[in-house]
Amino acid sequence: MKVYKFGGASVKDAKGIRNVYSILKEDASSDKVIVISAIGKTTNMLERVVNDYINGQSPSLEEVKRYHFDIIKELFAENHSIFDEVNNLFVEIEWAIEDSPTSTYDYEYDQIVSVGELLSTKIVSAFLEQQNFVNTWVDARDIIRTDNTYRNARIDWELTSDLIRKFISPQCVYVTQGFIGCTSENFTTTLGREGSDFTAAILSYVLETEEVVIWKDVDGMLNADPRFFDDAQLLNQLSFSEAIELAYFGAKVIHPKTIQPLKEKNIPLRVKSFLNPANEGTIIFEDAEMLPFLPSFIIKENQILISISAKDLSFIVEEHLSHIFALFSKHGLGINVMQNSAVSFYVCIDNDIQKVPALMNELQSEYLVKYNDGLTLCTIRHYSEDDITKVTGNKSILLEQKSRHTVQFVFSS
Repeated sequence: MKVYKFGGASVKDAKGIRNVYSILKEDASSDKVIVISAIGKTTNMLERVVNDYINGQSPSLEEVKRYHFDIIKELFAENHSIFDEVNNLFVEIEWAIEDSPTSTYDYEYDQIVSVGELLSTKIVSAFLEQQNFVNTWVDARDIIRTDNTYRNARIDWELTSDLIRKFISPQCVYVTQGFIGCTSENFTTTLGREGSDFTAAILSYVLETEEVVIWKDVDGMLNADPRFFDDAQLLNQLSFSEAIELAYFGAKVIHPKTIQPLKEKNIPLRVKSFLNPANEGTIIFEDAEMLPFLPSFIIKENQILISISAKDLSFIVEEHLSHIFALFSKHGLGINVMQNSAVSFYVCIDNDIQKVPALMNELQSEYLVKYNDGLTLCTIRHYSEDDITKVTGNKSILLEQKSRHTVQFVFSS
């Protein structure tokens, strides 16, 4: 058995969905689980709906509706049942946004944005059936059980394992959603942005599949983002440990939580291009030698660097750090880089417009807080001095941190 995961770019239009069918048709294996992300930029569109809803503005679904109905009009006859199924999912959102918000931003986010994955999988599953590619649509909320940490839910592994084994049988093909799960109270949760990769890993771990294949719009895992580096090169293979390091520092091809369950059961992960499916892509497995051995460059934009000092300018000691870390955890914010001096503690984080203001308010009540935003964080694995020069050039460096294998710079964009 295999798990295939197709991201939003692979199903962004009718042509993409037809291409997914072509890829699946070429695979002779009769049992697989196909994990599908929301179509194209649907998640971003639905996030705008959530923001308008929370801010008391009049949210509109027209853009999202038009996008999806244009696709299904191209794929199906007008009397096909998919039109009603898609419309019913939009009605669910319309009902949700009729009244004023009753809970937190994170809760409302998960109830609305999660519909993107339900839409995409309904459409893809129906199209595959239309092509006589028999499959069973599975609601991921029936098999992925989580806690109620909305927007970054934690998996209940024991219950999730039992449910997956109950709903997924060998020798069959299933289509399900990435990114979403459900609490024991039947409230929808999400697993964090790009969490569809993690869903694929969860399924593979429980079902002990042959491999996981993640289909992307690049030829595999590259040593740099081609948007920033025109000399980016393909990594043919690398180890789980190296992949975990790259994912931790922000490599976008693989979600940070994806690797660990696969590593635990030694299930290979392959990253392939849905544009060039005949290419081998990148294979990740235990103890793999990195081929070719290259420096890796990881860029994270929209960073904020925060300087935290005691109000009496006393030393920053363990008691302060413990309290500061607790605040970051409380607000659900991860730290990308941290560094301390005698009287200051510096942290570089993603500038989340929903979470950072609340964190800053709490920090400022007890500490002297300064910050710079609009920054870029660059991480280089297996660096040389030439690599550092290539990236930093004449940029103004606000923070630098270097270890034997990795160097990080925070600088003005």
